Amino acid sequence: MQWGKWPVLDQVNLVMQPGERLAVVGPSGAGKSTVLRLLAGLELPTSGELRLFGEQQAYLRLDQEQPPDVRLVFQNPALLASLTVEENVGFLLMRGGRIKQKEIRERAMACLEAVGLYDVADLLPGQLSGGMQKRVSFARALIDDPDRESAAMPLLLYDEPTAGLDPVACTRIEDLIVKTTTVAKGCSVVVSHVRSTIERSAERVVMLYGGKFHWAGSIEDFGKTDNPYVDQFRTGSLRGPMQPEEH
Repeated sequence: MQWGKWPVLDQVNLVMQPGERLAVVGPSGAGKSTVLRLLAGLELPTSGELRLFGEQQAYLRLDQEQPPDVRLVFQNPALLASLTVEENVGFLLMRGGRIKQKEIRERAMACLEAVGLYDVADLLPGQLSGGMQKRVSFARALIDDPDRESAAMPLLLYDEPTAGLDPVACTRIEDLIVKTTTVAKGCSVVVSHVRSTIERSAERVVMLYGGKFHWAGSIEDFGKTDNPYVDQFRTGSLRGPMQPEEH
């Protein structure tokens, strides 16, 4: 993947297993956001191929009649301010009037209950705290389309889900990542700089720097490997292979 003549991702190879929780880590500018955009179907690789659920992606998500079930949880909750919490959660099911309002409400309420927010359905996003808004965005990622095949598995993408949160709020969100992935019966990719988020929400980690994967392994090995890229990331040291680019 490259922008003009500048490579962003260089010969990266990533395969995920059903039900897996993966963390993509690395310094700013390493290419993590590009990985998420590719997986979300917002970008197409300039070379190589992208397969989601075994199907090769040749068109952007918006150009597909039946796009793969990929759900992106933004760093900012990105809720629609003019809609209630319940309407935000059930928004995707409102399209085309295929599903009755009663069923949409039941599904939205079940998702809100799963994240501990069953009593705020009628409020507007502006009436909630930042942490509660974040949890609403997780409930929205849980909503299930009844027309989806029963064997289908969603891919959940989390972009810096705990950035700017206090440690207690971080723990709640980290637990929600695991719970949401389990309840949705999907697999997840988390991009994060927060070590507790990486360790609590992921089972496997890949280290990205300079558009290349320099290490991949289990979360247990992430905490003890002597790989110089991972060691520098873990310790925050200024010494190591990851240095600011000179222009």
